[in-house]
Amino acid sequence: MKVIVFGATGMVGLGVVRECLLDPEVAKVVVVARNQATLADVRALKEVPAEDFAKLEELVLPDVTRIGVDALAGCNACFFCLGVSSAGMSEQDYRRVTYDLTLDVAKILVKASPQTTFIYVSGQGTDTTEKGSSMWARVKGQTENALLKMPFKAACMFRPGFIRPLHGIKSKTPLYRAAYVALTPFYPLFKGIAPNALTTTEAVGKAMLRVAKEGPPAPTVESKEINRLARA
Repeated sequence: MKVIVFGATGMVGLGVVRECLLDPEVAKVVVVARNQATLADVRALKEVPAEDFAKLEELVLPDVTRIGVDALAGCNACFFCLGVSSAGMSEQDYRRVTYDLTLDVAKILVKASPQTTFIYVSGQGTDTTEKGSSMWARVKGQTENALLKMPFKAACMFRPGFIRPLHGIKSKTPLYRAAYVALTPFYPLFKGIAPNALTTTEAVGKAMLRVAKEGPPAPTVESKEINRLARA
């Protein structure tokens, strides 16, 4: 199986890449990053045997919408983990990064490899009515709706809540990184109170691979279903 990961050097993307490298059914992992320096984080993933890095193909693209058809040919699954926080952004700017960029890549991919299963990292609380008061949820909802209409083999929207980074992976956003450090001691408590709202980078990666192999159980999956898919 050939997979491609966009946003491969972010917290979620690194977790997904790690699970892909460890999976014996994955023959090639194409990781897309905007600059060479950030790819060092991929090479530094923990507990991945050196021989598994032979699967890795690194693709540096300052503008990911310039990706060539050759890189996408024969792709079985696309894990789209690229995204930004909406904090401090106008709706126009957030839409350009979240909706426009994602759909530009998806349009290229569906022409090059229509047999692809496209998995998009959205978020808990996404608004697919596209009419709510929350800007980020509305834009994410527009993105989900558009992706689900595209003629991929299958498409699935992942809506995790709180994601706990494992295996030395860290968030690239300083505020989030500080929050994860502060909240880690309380994770067992949160897990007991709201187990269906929590997941991990490892579970997200394993669940994505399961969906890629077997198809999505539903158009959208949230943390509870992500965890179930990962365990199975």
